Amino acid sequence: MNAPQKPDNLQAPHTNAAWHARRLAATPRGVGVFGDFYIDKAKNAEFWDIEGRRFIDFAGGIAVLNTGHVHPKVQAAIAAQLQRFTHSCYQVVPYTEYVALAERINAMVPIDGPVKTAFFSTGAEAIENAMKIARAATGRSGIIAFGGAFHGRSLFAVSLTGKVQPYKAGFGPFPPEVYHVPFPCHCSSLEDTKKAMEHLFKADIEPSRVAAIVFEPVQGEGGFNPIQPAAVKWLRELCDQHGILLIADEVQTGFARTGRMFAMEHYGVSPDLMTLAKSMAGGTTLSAVCGKAAVMDGPAPGGLGGTYAGNPLAIAAAHAVIDVMQEEKLCDRAQRLGDKLIAHLIAKRAAMPRIGDIRGLGAMVACEFVDPKTGAPDAELTKKVQMAALKRGLLLLTCGVYGNVIRYLFPLTIEDAVFDEGLAILDEALAEVAA
Repeated sequence: MNAPQKPDNLQAPHTNAAWHARRLAATPRGVGVFGDFYIDKAKNAEFWDIEGRRFIDFAGGIAVLNTGHVHPKVQAAIAAQLQRFTHSCYQVVPYTEYVALAERINAMVPIDGPVKTAFFSTGAEAIENAMKIARAATGRSGIIAFGGAFHGRSLFAVSLTGKVQPYKAGFGPFPPEVYHVPFPCHCSSLEDTKKAMEHLFKADIEPSRVAAIVFEPVQGEGGFNPIQPAAVKWLRELCDQHGILLIADEVQTGFARTGRMFAMEHYGVSPDLMTLAKSMAGGTTLSAVCGKAAVMDGPAPGGLGGTYAGNPLAIAAAHAVIDVMQEEKLCDRAQRLGDKLIAHLIAKRAAMPRIGDIRGLGAMVACEFVDPKTGAPDAELTKKVQMAALKRGLLLLTCGVYGNVIRYLFPLTIEDAVFDEGLAILDEALAEVAA
C-alpha cells in the first residue's frame, strides 16, 4: 500500500519565501506574523525551519513552552489520551481527568480557603469568564485594570488591556464600566496609583459598584514590569474595605516562570480569583479560572463552559506538565537561569550604556534599551538587536508600551550548553548594534 500523499497545496516549492507569499495572499494582515520562516520540527529549546535552519528559542511561543518543545512526558500523555477519546464536551459527558486536574490546581494556587477551578481554552477566555464570575458573585458591574496591562484580544479582554497599539486601535467602542489607573512598578509610584484610584472613586464610579480589580503580578506585554510588593498588599486591603474582588492574571507568569509555581507566591497575598493559561498545558489549548469556592459558585449552572473548554488532550498534557515541573524542579531552575541571565546583562551594560533597566522575577527577565543621554525609550535600537540575534539563529521577543524592551522566555528545560550558546549569540548581536 502506498504511503498517503500530502494535499497538492502542501507540495513544492517548499521554501520560506514561497510560503511567505502564500501567507500574504491567503491570510489577513490583522494576524501579524513576526517570522518570515516556517517551523518544521522542534525539540526542547531548539527548532528548525522548513529549509533546515536551526534556531534557539528564547520566546517559547510567548511563554507557553516552560517545559520545552515536545517534552517526552507531555508527548506521551497526549498520545495515550489520543487512543482513548479526543472530545465529548465536558458539560455533556464529563471525564475524570478534568476533575482530577481541578483538584491539583486547587491544592497548588495561593488562594486562602476552599478553592474551585473551571477550565477554558485561551487566556482571553479565562479573563472573560473571570469577569463574568466577578460580576455574578458581587452583583456589581465595574472593573478596574491598569495602564500597560495586557489581558487578551477578545473585545472585553482588550478593553481591560492598557495598551492601544496594536491591540485596541480601530476596535472601539469598548464595553462600558472598565477603568484604568497607573500601574505601580519601577516606573510609576504607588502614591500615583493611590491618587488615581481616589480620583476614580470620586469622579467616575463609587467603590460599591466595582466588582473587581484585575492586575498582572508581572506585566507581560507592558514590559515585564513586576508590581511593587507594597502595592499588592494595598490592593488587598482596598478590596477588603469595599467588598471588591482581587483578580491576579497569571496567564503569563504562572507555572514556574518566576521561580515560584505562581508569581503571587512572591507577594504573600491571597487573591480571590486567578486566571491561568499558556504554560499549563505544554502548547495545547487550555486555560483556567480558579478562586474562592463561594465566588466561583456565583454563576448559575450553564453560565460557564464552552464546547472545547477543558479539552481532554490538553487536560492530559497539563497533568504531565505539572509532573515534569515537580520532578525536574523547574521553579528552582527558573531562578538559577534568571539570576545567570540578569548577571550577564548587567555585565554587558558596562560596555553598552544603551542597555537601560534590567528587571524580572525568576526567569521572567527583560532589559530596556534607551538613549544614554536622555533615558528616552529606543524602540529602533531594540528592533535592531532583535533582528541581529535572529539572523544568527536566536529568537527574541520585544514588548513594552514604547516597544523598547526585550523579554526572555526560553524554556526552563533548556540545556545549559544551548542556554550559553544563546547568550553568546546575544552578545554578538549587541556588539553588532553597538558598532
